[in-house]
Amino acid sequence: MTAHALHGDLESTALYDIPGPRAQRRHLLYGIGSTAAILALAGWILYLLFDTNQFTAAKWSPFAYQGIQELLLKGLWNTLKAFACAAVLSLLLGAVLATGRLSIHRPVRWLATLCVEFFRAMPVLVMIFFIFVALKVQPLPALVAGLTLYNGSVLAEVFRTGINAVERGQREAAYALGMRKTQVMSHILAPQAVRAMLPTIISQLVVALKDTSLGYLITYEEFLHAGKLIASNLDYDLPFIPVVMIISPIYIGMCMLLSWFATWVARRERRNVKTKAVKVGPPEPGVVLPGRE
Repeated sequence: MTAHALHGDLESTALYDIPGPRAQRRHLLYGIGSTAAILALAGWILYLLFDTNQFTAAKWSPFAYQGIQELLLKGLWNTLKAFACAAVLSLLLGAVLATGRLSIHRPVRWLATLCVEFFRAMPVLVMIFFIFVALKVQPLPALVAGLTLYNGSVLAEVFRTGINAVERGQREAAYALGMRKTQVMSHILAPQAVRAMLPTIISQLVVALKDTSLGYLITYEEFLHAGKLIASNLDYDLPFIPVVMIISPIYIGMCMLLSWFATWVARRERRNVKTKAVKVGPPEPGVVLPGRE
């Protein structure tokens, strides 16, 4: 096969046709127009901020006080603590529920399906309030429990879909080698599924990180609660805007850090010796059976 033919085959297997010169020019114009619109919107927002005197020293000097800085750091630590607990428990619950949904025993499968569908349909805030008010649980456990039940049920569907997406022949080959179902799941299906599902898992963990802000509704002293407390004690107009301008980039930075971590893990997995393709030697003549000479 020539290089030109190979290039043609690669192009034919693409999800979309490679754009030609006119399409490339059109895409360039779209990009320039979108960039100009975003810059115009950012400029308009900055104009409004300057017009309402949001960058004056009087509105930003309180953040130089040690007490306010300590309050923000305490809220940030509480947010990270709640997120870490909810993330670990959500992954564990998701794995358990996914295993139940893939079980060959019908009652187990039905029970796991009922739990997944119920907690996925229930709003996170309702679960957090129910656990906090009706069950009289402390703010941190109530917040973590609500986040775990919701995100764990969503991750259960992600795990189940990823495991079912692994090529069926690999499962059958593993069973043909005499492996048990637990071995097939832990050594064959789960490692491949996790690598494929990693972006979706990280996206759901980002949702869990942002949902920790619901903790301020049950008086949990997380990052948003600290910002609200600071803004309510400032004695100038629109005190929430400087607080939001400090809190929002930190939330965005934490979400971007999670995305970067997912990319790093994916690259590390691709460089892992266990996941690299193994070179197979050229075929050699087999041993001649007796009587076949």
